[in-house]
Amino acid sequence: MNGEIMNQTTRKTVVFGEVLLRLSPPGAERFVQTSSFDAVFGGAEANAAAALAGFGMPASVVTKLPANEIGSACLASLRRHDTDTSLIARGGDRIGIYYLEKGASLRPSKVIYDRRGSSFAQSLREDYDWEKIFSDASAFFFTGITPALGSGVREILSDALAVCRAKSIPVFCDVNYRPTLWTIEEASSAMELLLPGVSTLVINEEHAALLFGVNSDRQEDDTRLEEIAKRLASRYDLGRVALTLRLSESSDVNVVSGALYDAKTDRFVRSRSYRVGIVDRIGGGDAFSAGLIYGSLMGWDAEKTVGFAAAANALKHSIPGDALIASAEEVEALMLSDGTVRLRR
Repeated sequence: MNGEIMNQTTRKTVVFGEVLLRLSPPGAERFVQTSSFDAVFGGAEANAAAALAGFGMPASVVTKLPANEIGSACLASLRRHDTDTSLIARGGDRIGIYYLEKGASLRPSKVIYDRRGSSFAQSLREDYDWEKIFSDASAFFFTGITPALGSGVREILSDALAVCRAKSIPVFCDVNYRPTLWTIEEASSAMELLLPGVSTLVINEEHAALLFGVNSDRQEDDTRLEEIAKRLASRYDLGRVALTLRLSESSDVNVVSGALYDAKTDRFVRSRSYRVGIVDRIGGGDAFSAGLIYGSLMGWDAEKTVGFAAAANALKHSIPGDALIASAEEVEALMLSDGTVRLRR
């Protein structure tokens, strides 16, 4: 077994966040016209874990699910993605739900949350033994959705970050601001307290300005983005800052790419851009985060890491459901391709 394979199979990422039941009208039907819903399970952190497992890198989902058949169905779904579910707490009354109406042409997609009072949102500190959870972890991942779910969850997350600091475990965070879950002021205040424990931050240009007041008046894209990334890295002592970039031509076609600033080498790099026809855009950012984690744990430089992450994001848009289902080899093939797609026999 070569060193690269050994590297990926012995490095485990722990993710912490809510897993939801997603209900969507078939195809491009609207909520008001449908008579049925397609059901899948997903959530930002669990999506990243599923992608990492697909790349051949162990990933453990830490969450809380109700001790009923719906919770068990969710567990079965997570296991189908080869993620570790042994550390998941059980209890509470319900799983969180979100309804997704897929956009088409000039009509945007729409999400309605029904997650108040979920098992995860009512988590208790005693549900999570972080010393045990992180005993063999090489990385930790959470998103800004998790602290948005209440002060109790924020305290639990702070406990996790304290253990990561004590064990020198690198922490990856995607800000992932959701205005339907909390206000700008609440998000800014909470994330300001959490960022000092983060090693790699994932954010977009809009949220950098909205939550942290970090922006740039430079006109050229690369110069402006580099300035934003450097300001964030300097202010919060971040090792790396990744920026996700999306141009929405319509609900059916987007152009996606990414950028990464490495503070250690003082290097800023952009990935190539992908013009993607959209089968399902949910989870693209989670696949990007998974790509960053994978490249970082593999010891890749900034250019290869962000190139892999951007390709993972692009590939996710072709796959129904919340999670990227692809091997590392498939992502690398896209990253190295000339953009043409040919039938494989």
